[in-house]
Amino acid sequence: MASILLATEHDIGGLNVKRILPNMKKRMVGPFIFFDHMGPNTFARGQGINVRPHPHIGLSTITYLFEGHILHRDSLGNHLEIAPGDVNWMTAGKGIVHSERETHEVRASEHAINGLQCWVALPEDKAELEPAFTHVKKDALPHQSIEGVMLRLIAGDAYGMSSPVKTYSPMFYLDVIGSKGSVLAVPSAQQETAIYPVYGNVSVAGEVYGPGDFVFLDPQDEQIECTEDARFALLGGDKFDTVPFIHWNFVAFTKERIEQAKSDWQAGRFPTIPGDDKEFIPL
Repeated sequence: MASILLATEHDIGGLNVKRILPNMKKRMVGPFIFFDHMGPNTFARGQGINVRPHPHIGLSTITYLFEGHILHRDSLGNHLEIAPGDVNWMTAGKGIVHSERETHEVRASEHAINGLQCWVALPEDKAELEPAFTHVKKDALPHQSIEGVMLRLIAGDAYGMSSPVKTYSPMFYLDVIGSKGSVLAVPSAQQETAIYPVYGNVSVAGEVYGPGDFVFLDPQDEQIECTEDARFALLGGDKFDTVPFIHWNFVAFTKERIEQAKSDWQAGRFPTIPGDDKEFIPL
């Protein structure tokens, strides 16, 4: 039977965040080791997202927005605005620093934000890769529309589609919109799978789930039915044999590597962000 993983709520840089992974019941789903729902928030003019520079190791971050815009900057020199439907995939590897803020135009008016940010753990043999960054516009992402279901593949492989976003272990991550009564088969019985309704209700094996329910499917669950018009994230992948450690923004397979990253951040040994190096988040 599917199980619900409950969220905890946090304030991050003025943004209300529901954090589901890591969870006491389930630390990972496939390679996904971190899952945040950002918002929905509405900011008055002059207010907004302001996440100062901070480091990562051992993971890839995925930012995917339903509404709003975020200004991404990183220590590789990338400086761009994330729009709804785009994929922002940043691979930290041995170490990267980034910030998440807003443009003048966004901050100057009342605005909203609503989206998902996930971390995908790198496999142990790839944890110390050189940092990398990919930004893919929504129009370049694979998509299908069939029998009342619209699928957009954010990352990985599913339903005969393959995302242009480079991943480092077998996985899938989709944005799904289904009309009432539509049915979608689970992409892979051999991989761990979770769903996260954004709006509307869905049914799995006769149980109904709604917005905010992060539902970890049972291996016997074969399909997802939309009991009303619904939108949900569908994610998962191969189960990790070894679950890495996670501390603050760091993911690693040894505690010693975590301690080294902490020491490196405190000592200023991480690279800085060109044009955004005047402040940072302390350890």
